[in-house]
Amino acid sequence: MISFHPTDEEQAFYDLARNFAVEHIRPAARECEANRSVSASIIKMVGELGFSTLELPESWGGLELPLISQVQILQALSYGDLGIVQGLSGPGDTASFIRLQPDHPLLQSYKSSGRNGCWPSVAFIDATDRNATWASELDIRANGSGYIVKGTSQPVRLATSAEYVLIAAVDSKGECVVLWLENKHWEVLKGDFRLGLLAAGLGRLHFPDVHVGAEQVIARGKEASELIANVQQRLRVLEAAKEVGLMEASLNYAIEYTAGRQAFGQEIAKFQGVSFTIAEMAFEFKAAKHLVWQAAIKVDEQASDAEGHALRALSRAHRSLRHVTDCAVQMLGGHGYVQEYPVEKWMRDAQAQVALYGRERDLLVRRGEQIMNRQKERVAQ
Repeated sequence: MISFHPTDEEQAFYDLARNFAVEHIRPAARECEANRSVSASIIKMVGELGFSTLELPESWGGLELPLISQVQILQALSYGDLGIVQGLSGPGDTASFIRLQPDHPLLQSYKSSGRNGCWPSVAFIDATDRNATWASELDIRANGSGYIVKGTSQPVRLATSAEYVLIAAVDSKGECVVLWLENKHWEVLKGDFRLGLLAAGLGRLHFPDVHVGAEQVIARGKEASELIANVQQRLRVLEAAKEVGLMEASLNYAIEYTAGRQAFGQEIAKFQGVSFTIAEMAFEFKAAKHLVWQAAIKVDEQASDAEGHALRALSRAHRSLRHVTDCAVQMLGGHGYVQEYPVEKWMRDAQAQVALYGRERDLLVRRGEQIMNRQKERVAQ
């Protein structure tokens, strides 16, 4: 039986993150969105508390926490504002690659650049699934021992401030490859590609026939395929955890609002239609939360079915996130669309988050293929 009861240490981390989210992150959300970036003061405080190095290995000065601990902290931070959490400078999604390949020679220059605790931003492009609705329009052509990268990525976070780019892709020969680029061999195509997460530095990265030498290859072939698969499991769980935090914020705000407003002589929350909706929102939040925690434990244990749990957790989190944030706006009526109230921003951030990390349909298709392949293997045996 899996226990969802946090340890004393995890509870202490969670309480610290939750208090910081309420006292510092949420009050700064609108300003950061207007400026299209996270303020230096927020970034500094997050770094001082250690929340920017949860996934980084200890040899890099990180906390290297297990996923089950990280999901609780990220849920607490995202309770304040998902846009700010996604816009925090640093390794971003590439932290999972670094955790799994901490001693790779190609990553040592980046390790040195963060010795003072201020990590440069790294944008991560996942171009491994060309059939997905969010697939990048990148062409990775083998060129001797190196590659030629041409085309434009899908919108990725930290693109506008990235000093490094990590690309996980399938090359023209059908072989997996992981590339590490620096020195700004790309162009950032800015624009409001999404209505939300405006502080996350969203942008498309354009590569005009960039030559990538063999010395810029982190992994290729089977090694790259296994590395990418392991990283994707971790990222799906971590991103789902952030979505759970946003769900919780929307749910709590809707409860407080409906309990504090009256119509026809009684609290809005006591009307049957409202109470049913709140209950449904709570169910979606709890279900998504438990699936995320279960997936985190499975990935930590390196279980054989960890990939399936990670896919299921993110797919359910996507669905629940859109439902809960939309319901929160509806619970406020006309006020739900006014910027004076945070729920309209949370709904926009939810839509952007789902678009960035895979539609439910694509995730379910991949999960279905995985189940079918396993069934075929059993039959063959």
